[in-house]
Amino acid sequence: MALAQAQALPATETIVPDKIRDGIDLQINGEHYRHTGDPQMPLLWYLRDVLRLTGTKYGGEHGESGADLILLKGKATSAISVTVAKAANTEIVTIEGLAANDGTLHPVQQAFIDEDAIGCGYCTPGWIIASVDLLKRKKQPSDDDIDTLPNVCRCGCQTRVRRAIKRVAAGKAGQP
Repeated sequence: MALAQAQALPATETIVPDKIRDGIDLQINGEHYRHTGDPQMPLLWYLRDVLRLTGTKYGGEHGESGADLILLKGKATSAISVTVAKAANTEIVTIEGLAANDGTLHPVQQAFIDEDAIGCGYCTPGWIIASVDLLKRKKQPSDDDIDTLPNVCRCGCQTRVRRAIKRVAAGKAGQP
């Protein structure tokens, strides 16, 4: 015990914590994060490599396939094309943040399951994010509206994706 007391700091010495590092504040899926690294890092790499939110996929250096879509301020946005600095202090929702806290799936997620609109699954998170955005803008999207989505699926799930979107629009997600 005497040895431990001898190693303790003298009572007269004051410990002052270091100043909080400057950083970029981010709101992702309702949680606060502070990025203290490169402000020009693409948001996609921050999500995947730092936070380990791997649902958002890399689909090309310009986000041309739609696999990297997130909701930024409620709008579908390519996460590879937005830097962490540009995403500062904005609401960001990834595929992981769509379900309710109790685990209830978002209606679009449920409709994708109902219609088996998954294929290999690589592009599915981007399709779901794009569909959520579309359904916010157009409650009853036409086939032409759905055709404007930027997503690419090499498995051929587009017909089932269309049915899933229309299922949500009809209020039938989770119903037989």
